[in-house]
Amino acid sequence: MMERSLFPTARLLLPLLLLVVLPSDAGAEGVDYYELLGVSREATTREIRRAFKQLALTMHPDKNPGDSEAHDKFLQVNRAYEVLKDEDLRKKYDKYGEKGLDEQQGGRYESWNYYRYDFGIYDDDLEIITLDSGDFEAAVNSGEIWFINFYFPRCSHCHQLAPTWREFAKEMDGVIRIGAVNCGDNNHLCRRKGIKSYPSLLIYRAGETPEKYNGDRDKDDLVRFSMQFITTSVTQLWQGKVLKQFLIKELIKETCSFCDVVLVFQWINTLDSKEVYSQVIKHLPDLELLSAKLAHHRWLISFTFGEGNAASNEYKKLQAFLRNDHIQVGRVDCLADVELCHSLYIHKPCVAVFKGLGIHDFEIHYGKDVLYNIVGFAKDSIRAHVTALRPENFPSDRKEPWLVDFFAPWCPPCRALLPELRKASIQLAGQMKFGTLDCTVHQSLCSTYKIQAYPTTVIFNGSSVHEYEGHHSADGILEFIQDLVNPSVVVLDPSSFTERVTGRSVGQFWAVDFYAPWCGPCQALKPEWRRMARLLSGQILVGSVDCQSFHSFCQQQGVRAYPEIRLYQKKSPKQDRYMTYNGWNRDAHSLRAWALSALPRVSVDLTPDTFRSQVLSGKDHWVLDFYAPWCGPCQHFAPEFEVLARMLKGDVRTGKVDCQAHYHTCQSAGITSYPTVRLYTYRGSKMFDHSGEIINSRDASVIANTVRQRLQHLSLHKKPKVTSLFLSFFHFLVNIKT
Repeated sequence: MMERSLFPTARLLLPLLLLVVLPSDAGAEGVDYYELLGVSREATTREIRRAFKQLALTMHPDKNPGDSEAHDKFLQVNRAYEVLKDEDLRKKYDKYGEKGLDEQQGGRYESWNYYRYDFGIYDDDLEIITLDSGDFEAAVNSGEIWFINFYFPRCSHCHQLAPTWREFAKEMDGVIRIGAVNCGDNNHLCRRKGIKSYPSLLIYRAGETPEKYNGDRDKDDLVRFSMQFITTSVTQLWQGKVLKQFLIKELIKETCSFCDVVLVFQWINTLDSKEVYSQVIKHLPDLELLSAKLAHHRWLISFTFGEGNAASNEYKKLQAFLRNDHIQVGRVDCLADVELCHSLYIHKPCVAVFKGLGIHDFEIHYGKDVLYNIVGFAKDSIRAHVTALRPENFPSDRKEPWLVDFFAPWCPPCRALLPELRKASIQLAGQMKFGTLDCTVHQSLCSTYKIQAYPTTVIFNGSSVHEYEGHHSADGILEFIQDLVNPSVVVLDPSSFTERVTGRSVGQFWAVDFYAPWCGPCQALKPEWRRMARLLSGQILVGSVDCQSFHSFCQQQGVRAYPEIRLYQKKSPKQDRYMTYNGWNRDAHSLRAWALSALPRVSVDLTPDTFRSQVLSGKDHWVLDFYAPWCGPCQHFAPEFEVLARMLKGDVRTGKVDCQAHYHTCQSAGITSYPTVRLYTYRGSKMFDHSGEIINSRDASVIANTVRQRLQHLSLHKKPKVTSLFLSFFHFLVNIKT
C-alpha cells in the first residue's frame, strides 16, 4: 500500500542533488576568493573583514595611482569580500563557484579614506564583542546583561560615538557585556530587531523587552544608565577599618549558593577585582563527573579528555545561570568512559545538551567557547527539537517528515544557521522532526547523499527529497516548508503553459520565471519568487518554466538569458502581450510592486472638489492615502494601497490625494506627514468627524482588518437605537389595545 506524501505536489527528487559542483571547483573560473583574501575556508565574518581591510589599505587605486591594473586588481578583491561576508552568497560560491553569483556583485568600491577611517569600527577592540546573526540570539538570551551598539559604517554619529563607546566598554568590563553590531554587514539582523536609526543603543536582558537608551552619549551617562540594571548583594563580614583581606568561605556562598561549602579558610591579600575573582572561581567545586545519569535528566555536559580545558574554571558558573531552566551541569571524561563517547561519536572536547529523552537525544554546541554563548545555546536547545544524527538514527526510511542539516563545524554559515533551525523546530513541533549531521565526522553518510557544500539542508518525506534554497533563517525555512505543503508557484511545461498562460481569460495575469537550474542568479531568485507568489495570492498567478528541461520551447518563446521574468496580461480577446522585468532588485517586494503596477487601478484620484463632495459630504465609507510624489515611502506604499483597494472593493471606497498638487486640502485635513492613511466613515445624514481616523500601518491586511473592525463597531453602535425605537412602538400599540 502506498503512503500518501505530505508534499504531493513537490517535484524535486534526490537525483537533483547530483548537480552540485565540488567546492574545489569554486575558483576554477579565476582566483579562489579565500586565497585572494588570505583567509581559510573556516574564517569568520570578522576575520574576513579584517583581512579585506588590510588589503584595501595597500591595494586601493587611490594608493597606487601609477598602476594601470590597480582598479581591476582591487575590484577582484572587493568582489571576493562582498561575496564571502554574506552568508547566502558565500554558500552559493562554495557550492557553484562564480557561476552561482550575480555578475554585478562587488562591482563598486569606496574611497581609500572610507576603508581607513569608516570600515570595521570596533574590529580591534577587545572589550567590545562584535556580534553577528550567528551568535546574537545566544548572547542576548544567555542570562547576562548586554548593552549593544547597532551602528552603520557610513554614519557620522556612529563615528563620533566610537571613542566614548570604547572608554565606556573598558569602564564596564566584567560588569556587563558590551557589544556592537555592524548593520552594514548584518542588514537582515538589524531589520529583524527593528533598528531604524544609527547608532541605536539597546540594553538586553533575558526574558525582558529590550530597552533603548535615549540619553546623552557621554561615558558617565552611559554608566549611570547601565548600572540601574545591575542587582547585587554584599554581606558585611565585620565593621571597623577597611582591610585587604576577604573570607573565601563567605565569597563562595555569595557566588555559588548551590555549592556545598567546605569550611576551609583562605586569605586573599589583594583588592584587585580580577585577582579576587580568579581566586574565588578557583575554589569553587568542579563539575560533577557523570556517566549513566544522562538518560533521565536534562544535562549540559562538558566532554573532556583527561584534564579540563582552559575554560573549565568558567564552566563552574554554568549551574548558577541554568538553575531556573532546570538544567543540571556535569562532566564526562572520555578517556575514562571510552565506550560512551565512542557511541556518541564524540572524539574531541565539546559541550552538549542532553534533553532527558534518552542518552542519544542530544545536541552539540558549535558556537564560541565563551560562557554567554554556551548558556544561550543550552537554554535554546532544551526548548527546541533538534537532534544530533548518526548512521544509527539517520531518517533515510522514516515515514514522518524530517529536516536534516548537513554541515561542517568549521563553516561560519553553518554555525549561523543552527540557532535558526532551533527556532523553526519549535514552530513545527509535532509536524516535522529536525536533525543535524556533522559531515566532518560522518563523511561516508554525507557522500551517500552527494553533499558537497555546507550547509545543505534537505527535507526527507518518505520517498520525496527536497533541498532547501533560501535565506538562512527560521522564517525562510518555514516559508519553504509551507510552500511544499501548498505550492504558491505553478510548475509549467509547454503543454500547461499553452493551456493556462497563452489561453488565459481576459483580465487574468500571469507572472512567469524562465530559469535554468545551473544558473546562480536563478537559484538566488527562487526563494524570492516563492515569497512574491504568496504576496500576490489571489491577484496574479505565478509560474516557472525550467529552460534546461524545455530548452527548445524557451527558445520559441524568445528567452535568451536566465532568469527572464515576464508578466503576461490580456486586456481584451485580441490584445495578448507581456512585459519583461528589467529592475535592478530581484527581492520579493520589488517584484511584487512591479507586477501590481500592471493591474488596473481600483482607487481613484481625488481633487479638492471631489474630496468635499464625495468623502466629506457623500454617503460612502472611504479610506484615503494622502501622499506626495517625491516621497520615497509613498512610492513604496502605492502598490500596497492598491492591494488594500481590492481587498475592500464593494464595502469601502478608496482614494488618493496628491498633497503636492492640493497642498491646502491636505493642510486643512491636518496632514503633517506622508503617506498618511485615514478612514472616513458615513454615519447617517452627515459625517460626525470630518478629520477622519488615522490608521498607523502600511500593511494592506492590517489596514483592512482595522477598517472592518471599525465598521463592525459602527454597525453595532447603531442597533440599540433601532431596538429602542421598535420597543417604544410596541409599547405604544399595547397601550392603545389596553
